Amino acid sequence: MINFTMPEEVKDVIASLERFIEVEIEPQEKKFAKAFENERFLYDENGYYTKEFQEALKEVRLKSAEAGFFTMFGMPELGGLGDEFGPVAVALIHEALTKKYGYSLFVQEIFPPGLFTGGLTPVLLGLTSELREEVLPKVKTGESLLCFGLSEPDAGSDVWAMKTTAVKDGDHWVLNGTKQWITNSPYADYAIIFAITNQELASQRKGGISAFLVPFDGKTCTNTSIIPYLGHVGSRIGIISLEDAHVPDSHVIGELNDGFGAALHGVDIGRVVMAANCVGTAQWALNIALEYSKQRKTFGVTIENHQMIQLMLAESAMDIYAGRNMLLHCAWKMENQKELPLKEISMIKAFATEMAFRVIDRSMQILGGMGLTNEAKLEKAWRWARSMRVPDGTAEIQRRTIARRLLKGDTNFD
Repeated sequence: MINFTMPEEVKDVIASLERFIEVEIEPQEKKFAKAFENERFLYDENGYYTKEFQEALKEVRLKSAEAGFFTMFGMPELGGLGDEFGPVAVALIHEALTKKYGYSLFVQEIFPPGLFTGGLTPVLLGLTSELREEVLPKVKTGESLLCFGLSEPDAGSDVWAMKTTAVKDGDHWVLNGTKQWITNSPYADYAIIFAITNQELASQRKGGISAFLVPFDGKTCTNTSIIPYLGHVGSRIGIISLEDAHVPDSHVIGELNDGFGAALHGVDIGRVVMAANCVGTAQWALNIALEYSKQRKTFGVTIENHQMIQLMLAESAMDIYAGRNMLLHCAWKMENQKELPLKEISMIKAFATEMAFRVIDRSMQILGGMGLTNEAKLEKAWRWARSMRVPDGTAEIQRRTIARRLLKGDTNFD
C-alpha cells in the first residue's frame, strides 16, 4: 500500500535540521543580509564570491558534516548514511526545508548540490581504494569541493559532441579541452572530468568516453572565469580549461571508455532532490502570496476577495498538489520496484521545475510591485526556479525521454 505519511524518524531529522539552521545559519543570514540585498557586496570584481562569504559557506559545510547532515544521504560504501534514507525520505526532507525557508544559499550548503555531482557522489565509487583514502576524508567533511565536468561549449544535451580528449602517455593521461557551465568549478579542489579516450567508439556513440579525477592545480587545470546568469553579478558556475593536464592512470574513475556509466550513477536521486526543492519552494511562495492577499487592500477590500487573485491562488494550489504527488509517487516507485521508473523520473524533473516557476511567478504578480523588490525575496527564487529548467537535462530532453519510454510500451501509470 502506498503511504506518504511522514515517518517519525524523518520528522525528527527535519526538527534537528531546523535547530541547526536556527543556531548555525540564521546568524550568518543576518551577517550577510546587506550582501543578499545588494550583490555587489556578495561577489568580487571578477564574479567570485567574496573571500568572507566563501569562508562562511565552508563553515556551514564543516558544521553540517560534524552534525551528520552533510553526508546523510551519501552511499554507505563511501561513508554516508544513504541506506537509512530512501528516495521518499530524501524528498520529504528537502521539501520541508524549502517550504519553510525558500531559496537560501546557506540552507542549500547543508547538503552537497544535487547529491550526485558533489559531496559523496556515487561517481566516487569508481575511484581506486588508494585514491579514496586520499580524497574522501576531505570531501566528507566539506573541506574539499568537487565539480562535475561534463558539459562543454558545444556539448550540452548532446554529450557525444564532446571535444575534450585524454591521451595515454606512459602511466599518465594528458587531458586537453574546455568544460563550461560547471557548477562549483570556481571553488572546487577536484574536477570529475569526462574526456574522449577512444575516438572511434565515441564517433559511433558506443562509448570511448572516460571519467577522470583531476585536481585543480592553477596551471594545467584551472577555472578561467565565472559565468554570471539571469542578471546576477557573479555565480558558482564557471569554465574549466585543461591544458596538458597530466593525471596518473590511477585517476581513471570506473571502467575505461565507459564514463557515462559513472556519469549516470546517482543522477536519478539528484532529480528527486531538484523536484523536491521545487515543490517546497513553490509552497513557500504560495504562503507568501496568501498572507499578502489577506493584508493588501484595493477598492476598499483585501485583495483575497478579488476573483482574479483567487484564480491565481487556486491555479498555484493545483500545480503544487500535482507536483508533490508526482514526486512522492515516483520516489515510492524508486524504493519499491526493481526497475527504475525512468519515465516518471523525467516527468518529475520537467514538471516540478516548470511548476515552481509558474507558482513563484503568480505569487510575484499577486504582490504587485512589492513582488518585484528584493525585500520580498520572491525574485531570487524566481530566477533560481527559471534556472532549474536547464541543468541536469533540459525540460525538452526529459520530454524526449518520456516519449521514448511510451513508444517502447511503458504506458503504466500505477
